[in-house]
Amino acid sequence: MMKLKVYADRMSQPSRAVIIFCKVNGIDFEEVRIDVSKRQQLSPEFKEINPMGKVPAIVDGRFKLFESHAILIYLACVFPGVADHWYPADLFKRVKIQSVLDWHHSNLRRGAATYVFNTTLAPASGLPLNPQAAAEAEKVLSSSLSKIESFWLKGSGRFLLGGNQPTIADLSLVCEIMQLEVLDEYDRSRIIAPYKKVQQWIEDTRQATRPHFDEVHKILFKAKARLQKQRSVGENIETQSSFKTTLTSKM
Repeated sequence: MMKLKVYADRMSQPSRAVIIFCKVNGIDFEEVRIDVSKRQQLSPEFKEINPMGKVPAIVDGRFKLFESHAILIYLACVFPGVADHWYPADLFKRVKIQSVLDWHHSNLRRGAATYVFNTTLAPASGLPLNPQAAAEAEKVLSSSLSKIESFWLKGSGRFLLGGNQPTIADLSLVCEIMQLEVLDEYDRSRIIAPYKKVQQWIEDTRQATRPHFDEVHKILFKAKARLQKQRSVGENIETQSSFKTTLTSKM
């Protein structure tokens, strides 16, 4: 039987969710890296797999599938040995998970991804930063974090929908919030600090999926370190130039 192929870029939040899910559940797969910064997702070869030109996508034998939530549902249902809590057989629990995933796309994902892109990652794609788009996105992001804190994490359980174990929804949403790691530390803290339950839930999801969660997020922390270095170099240059200006004005 042919091995499952996962086409992904680990800098992509949904790609990380799919890779972590496979690793945690012992699913044998081949990871095929699609470098989004080099626009490999737009190549004719990849568009044979996903005509939309987005990651992640999978090929399982002759079956092709894209959209991360659909992929997670497929993996949870098709591969033996996946624990029931990820996507329970109980229909009532399933549709509740589905409601979180549907909500996620137009709320948390829209806010977080747009904010991170327009404050931090746009130059890597050759685009300018867009403060106005970032400001709009921050409103959506804050509102989404507030809804997770007050509604989705309601109940006695540590996970979404009051569960005691994570589901595919926990994994998908936490991987999205992790993208905030690339922000300036002050900025990230300002956004996430008010949400104590959210912070605990991120840590609980991380602990439940270790060591794979940390391993798959390594790329993000490397990007964070690189961006921090660039920021401090930029700040030094700014300080030097303002020092020179002050000096010249005093001469």
